[in-house]
Parts: sequence; structure tokens; C-alpha cells
Amino acid sequence: MVIIDVSAARDGRQLHAALSQALGFPAFYGMNWDAFWDAITGLVVMPDHVRFLGWDGLAEHLPREAEALRASLDRYQHQYRAQFVAEYR
Repeated sequence: MVIIDVSAARDGRQLHAALSQALGFPAFYGMNWDAFWDAITGLVVMPDHVRFLGWDGLAEHLPREAEALRASLDRYQHQYRAQFVAEYR
């Protein structure tokens, strides 16, 4: 399991930096949702389980970013790995 603390993210760039670091994205990661999709579907090996800490704060401060992240991971689970688990705490 990979634990990602998103509680300090106050803009999209900070969120993408936290995701990139925790999931081991390459240095050329584009810091946007298209690049996130490319990274999780072809550039890195995703863990079986990801737990997000500070989710409520993220959803409050960056609702569009939180929704985009959840939608991307739901799509990843549906299209690529049904056993993938994402927890939002």
C-alpha cells in the first residue's frame, strides 16, 4: 500500500507534486490530468492499494482537483485493474 498525504495541497501543482513523488513518476511528468493518466497507465507500476490522507481538506480546498483525481482512479480501476483499491480518508 502507498499512503499519500494530500492535506497540504493548496493548488493543483502541489497536488500533482505529491502524487508524482509518492507514485514514482518520471521527472518529465507534466503535472496535469492527461499526464497523470499516461503515468498511471503506462509509465509506472501502480500499487494495488493507495490510501489518501487529508482527503476532506483536499475536497474542500480543491474540489475540481479532488474530483479529477477520484475519476481518474475510478477509470483506472474499471479499465485496467478491478482489484485496485483507493481509499479517501
